[in-house]
Amino acid sequence: MTTTEILEHLHNLEITSSEKGTAYGSQFLSGTDLITSYSPVNGNLISNIECTSSESYKKVIEKAEQAFVKWRTIPAPKRGDLVRQFGDALREKKQDLGVLVAYEMGKSLQEGLGEVQEMIDICDFAVGLSRQLHGLTMHSERPEHRMYEQYHPLGIVGIISAFNFPVAVWAWNTALAWICGNVTVWKPSEKTPLCAIACQKIIAQVLDKNQLPGAISCLLTGGAKFGKLLANDNRVALVSATGSTKMGKSVATSVAARLGKSLLELGGNNAMIITPNANLQLALTGLVFGAVGTAGQRCTTTRRLIVHEDILNSVIEKLTAAYAQLKIGSPLDEKNHMGPLIDTDAVKNYATTLSEAKKQGATPIVEGEVLTNKTYASDCYVSPAIYLANNDMAIVQKETFAPILYMIPYSGSITNAIAIQNNVPQGLSSTIMSENIRETELFLSAQGSDCGIANVNIGTSGAEIGGAFGGEKETGGGRESGSDAWKAYMRRQTNTINYSTELPLAQGIKFNI
Repeated sequence: MTTTEILEHLHNLEITSSEKGTAYGSQFLSGTDLITSYSPVNGNLISNIECTSSESYKKVIEKAEQAFVKWRTIPAPKRGDLVRQFGDALREKKQDLGVLVAYEMGKSLQEGLGEVQEMIDICDFAVGLSRQLHGLTMHSERPEHRMYEQYHPLGIVGIISAFNFPVAVWAWNTALAWICGNVTVWKPSEKTPLCAIACQKIIAQVLDKNQLPGAISCLLTGGAKFGKLLANDNRVALVSATGSTKMGKSVATSVAARLGKSLLELGGNNAMIITPNANLQLALTGLVFGAVGTAGQRCTTTRRLIVHEDILNSVIEKLTAAYAQLKIGSPLDEKNHMGPLIDTDAVKNYATTLSEAKKQGATPIVEGEVLTNKTYASDCYVSPAIYLANNDMAIVQKETFAPILYMIPYSGSITNAIAIQNNVPQGLSSTIMSENIRETELFLSAQGSDCGIANVNIGTSGAEIGGAFGGEKETGGGRESGSDAWKAYMRRQTNTINYSTELPLAQGIKFNI
């Protein structure tokens, strides 16, 4: 894709070389400090963005509070219709927004388009859900009484998202938050601000068309301090944070101190187990995509490969042959399998991790390296690496956002492999490759994977909108997207109605009134 073609897509999204990055609806507020968005694809400056100021933060929250007062009174199916219109607007802008995601973040164009499709899918899911926000009825022990439970919106939902999925994770949260009657304030990653600004412009047009308060959707741009402001703000009922475990712990501590609600989807150290009963062709297909897709920058990236010692050499041979065929280059060229890391800081972290792995005794199987810009268009390109390692190594216990795969042999039964898989602080995604039903069922049982996602004969990477997404332990315990994840965005209320002429009291107590 040429620079001219990229600029045309940005023009269609109304993205310019200078942007105001704080907004409620279509009202974009001026800031003071600037952040710059450079493309990791070619190192070019895309735009300068005015950051949120302290004053504009206050105004955004005030406007969000005012918008909530009206939005919560609109029936849920009508709120769902707004989300339907947003989904339709995304369909019209899918190509443009997909190109921006690929260009600003560095993932492949196919993945960029796929991420926008996830936004469309969650809108469709939320539209149907808007007519199914059900409660419960139950029988009262008191005569001529009835009891039921119902759900109400929380108010302002703060959303903190990461650079690797610069639009989809916001949509997972915001589509559900909106149909539940909440308003949202989004603090995107400062590494991908233009993706957020484009989304804000799209939803602002939908809100304006429906004559609804623009502050149903709000945007903050800037550094970590704005995430901290959301976490410490009593007016923000729920903070949904996606990112590193370190960031999530900070958010959780601040929100808990004020007895607020948090939804955390944090780090992953995801493993694939390959047993002697696996279909190796199937396993390798899922493994390579899981390990190098998005240049290893997915929270569900396959970071550990736990292989039975009886098939270790065979897997090494096939895997090294597969890696030798990988094409690295511009993610906007469909011939390439892997694009760049997000920035040069990520490249330094990649190089440091490889050096540390060697110091700790890991053995290179495929030696990764930083790729110079003499061949590549920016300094953000690296090659994927595979290291033979021990699960107890400190570097293996840590999540590194890069295409580094640790191969860990196991012996004996599947229980040994499961024990290795579970022996990390994180608990997001996991998978087993086996055609033995006893092995797969054990993996899915209470004795098996301790992750929020446990797959059989597919990779660790990727998720469907219909299922709740998230994990346990240091992954945070939160669930986004499908299933009953909507309940996190609402408060539950128990109601008792007395339709008798008497008021029976607890424990038979009586007053002479």
